[in-house]
Amino acid sequence: MASRTSVGLRSERGPILLALMLSTALVALDATIIATASATIARELGGFEQLPWLFSTYLLAQAVGTPLSGRLADVLGRKRMMLGGVALFFLGSVLCGAAWSMGALIAGRVLQGLGAGAVMPASLTIAADIYTLEERARTQGYLASVWAISSVVGPTLGGVFSEFVSWRWIFFVNIPLCAFAAWMLVRHYQETPREGAREPIDYVGAALLTGASTLLLLGLLEGGSTWPWDSTASVGIFAAAAALFAGFVLRVRRTRHPILDLTVLRRRVVAVPAAVSLMVGVIVLALSTYIPIYAQGVLGVGPLVAGFTLAAMMVGWPLSATNAGHFYLLLGFRLTATIGSTLVLTGLTLALLLGASSAIVAVAGVCFLVGAGMGLTAVPTLIAAQSSASFSERGAVTGTNMFARSLGSAVGVAVCGAIVNSRTTVGADGVPEGPGLMSAMHVVFVVLAACAAALVLLATLMPADRRQTRERRAAGRPEGAPPRAA
Repeated sequence: MASRTSVGLRSERGPILLALMLSTALVALDATIIATASATIARELGGFEQLPWLFSTYLLAQAVGTPLSGRLADVLGRKRMMLGGVALFFLGSVLCGAAWSMGALIAGRVLQGLGAGAVMPASLTIAADIYTLEERARTQGYLASVWAISSVVGPTLGGVFSEFVSWRWIFFVNIPLCAFAAWMLVRHYQETPREGAREPIDYVGAALLTGASTLLLLGLLEGGSTWPWDSTASVGIFAAAAALFAGFVLRVRRTRHPILDLTVLRRRVVAVPAAVSLMVGVIVLALSTYIPIYAQGVLGVGPLVAGFTLAAMMVGWPLSATNAGHFYLLLGFRLTATIGSTLVLTGLTLALLLGASSAIVAVAGVCFLVGAGMGLTAVPTLIAAQSSASFSERGAVTGTNMFARSLGSAVGVAVCGAIVNSRTTVGADGVPEGPGLMSAMHVVFVVLAACAAALVLLATLMPADRRQTRERRAAGRPEGAPPRAA
C-alpha cells in the first residue's frame, strides 16, 4: 500500500489534489453561503417571489450539466472540462456579484450551476485517474473534508458579508479562488494525450437529455409549491420530460457514440452504485433541509445551533471516508458499503425516537451517525464503479453516478416538502410551524428510514469484488480494466 505521504498535500501530486480541493470548495461554498444572505438580497434587488429560483436554477443547471460533462471529459479530456467548469463558475460569480436585478442574479446562478456540473465529475474523475485503488479513499476523504468545512464556514461567511460588507462579496470571493485553482491545474496537471481520432459528440442526444432532465427536475422542485401536483402545469411538465427521455433512449440505441452510454448500466458494478447514489441524494438533502427546521420549529433553538447540529453529519462523513480505504481493501466494497448503510439505517431508526423534548445533542448524534455511515457507503461504491471502468468511460460512469445523486436530492426534497407542507403553516421567519410540525417530521423520518433500508439492500447487491481484485492482480491486468463478472 502506498505511504500516507504519497497521498497528502505535500506529496508529488499534492498540488493537483489542492487544485481539486479548491475547485470543489467553489461548489461546496456556493451551496451554503447564499442561504443566510437571501433575505438581504431580496430586499435590495426586489422580486422576493423569485427568491426560490436562486436555489432551484443552480441545482437544475448543476444536475443537467453533470452527466454531459462526465461524458465530455472522456471525449475532450479531463483538464479541458475542469478548466471550462472553473471558467463558467468564474463568469457566473462575476455576473452574480454585479447583478442589477433578480433576473440577472438568476442568470448568473445558472452559469455557476453549469460550472459546478462540470467541476464535480471532472475532479472526481481526475482523482480516479492519478491515484491507485489503495490511495483513492484517502483522496476522497480530503475532498469530503471540503464539504464538511464549507457546511460550517459557508453560512457564517454569508452572514458576515451580508451584514458587515455586502452580499455581493458572497460571489466576488469566488474570483480569486477560481483564478488560483485554474493556475494550479494548468501548472501542475499534465494530462496524457488520447491516442486515435476523437469520438464525435452527439449534440442531438445532449439536447434531448438536457431538456428531459431540466423538465423532470423542474417538476420535482416546483411541484407542490409553485403549482399543485395535480395541476395542468405539473402533468404537462412530467409528460414532456417522459417524451424527451423516450426520444433520448431511442437516440442512444441508434448512435454509435452517444453522449451518455446507457449500456454501462448493464454492469451491476455500475448500476448498483448509481442506485446507491440516488438513495444517498434522497437522504442527505432531505435531512439537510429538515433537521434545521425540526431543531428551530420543534426544539426552539436558534439558526446557529441548528446549523451546527447538521454540521455533525458533515463531520462524520469525511472522518469515515478517510478510513474507508482500509475497510474496502480488507473486507471488499460490498461488505464495507453494507456496514456503512447499516450505520445510516441505525441513525435514522434512532431518529424515529426524537420528539418535542429531545436534547439537541441527540439530534447531533443522529446526524453524525448518518454521516459516518455515508462515508462508508458512498465512497466505496463510487470507487468500485470507477475501478470497473476503462479510462475512456470513467468520466461517463462518474457523471452518471453524480446525476443519480442530484435526481435523488430533488426527489427527496419534493417528497419531504409535500409531507411537511400538508401538515404545517409557514411562520413570519420562513420556518414551518404549528402543532403538526412534529407529526410531519416523524413521517419524514419514517420515509428516510425506509430509504436507508433500501440502501442496505442495494449495498448487499454489490458484486463480490475481493475475488475479482485478486484475479485482476494475479493476471496482471490494469486496475481500470472491467472485472470479469459484474
